[in-house]
Amino acid sequence: MGRAYQNRKESMAKTSDAKARVYSKYAREIYVTAKSGGVDPGGNLALRSLIERAKKDQVPTHVIDKAIDKSKGAGGEDFAIARYEGFGPGGCMVIIDCLTDNPNRTFGDVRQCFTKTKCKIGTEGSVSHMFDHSAILLFPGEDEDAVLEALMTADVDVSDIECEDAKITVFAPHTEYFKAKQALLDAFGELDFEVDEIQFVPQNTAPLGEEDQVVMEKLLDMLNDLEDVQNVYHSAE
Repeated sequence: MGRAYQNRKESMAKTSDAKARVYSKYAREIYVTAKSGGVDPGGNLALRSLIERAKKDQVPTHVIDKAIDKSKGAGGEDFAIARYEGFGPGGCMVIIDCLTDNPNRTFGDVRQCFTKTKCKIGTEGSVSHMFDHSAILLFPGEDEDAVLEALMTADVDVSDIECEDAKITVFAPHTEYFKAKQALLDAFGELDFEVDEIQFVPQNTAPLGEEDQVVMEKLLDMLNDLEDVQNVYHSAE
């Protein structure tokens, strides 16, 4: 594999409590996306992609529907996007994306995760410049040239294309996400996307020793247990 990225499924829940946390994170993201862009997935492409991803991650339909119904009401919870950056063990870099109704509380919670693992939270921009904000689309296929031609014909700015184990991965700037996905669907019909999301992809990875791996796993577990944390990206190998 060339470019390292994280499949959301790797942190999927194994216990009922952990599953409930995953459902809650999806529900919050669906609520915010529907509230800001409209409740119709046909007209809100971000919502449509999010629902598709939630279903693949086995989020129950009633959780999705409840979040959308909640977004239809006047007022409601006021969530804001918050992003924190820091340094994990072994010199690896970490980006944490949150949705919060209390930024002060969320920052304190995230900072505590770093403090308890003897890691260091950074300032805005301290590590994000070492990541590419990329749209990632992975699907079955072997013909890289045909995929590249379809994307180029649609005037999509492609960062990279990889083919491994009869699967193709397309990397594009995050601003090209919807354009790239639509170009692939137009060219090849329905595709079963195994990865269909926007991530921070590290430009370089940091190999960790055994002790640092234990610390990194603890840090990730603590961050993922926080209700406000939606996604965690890192450069640890």
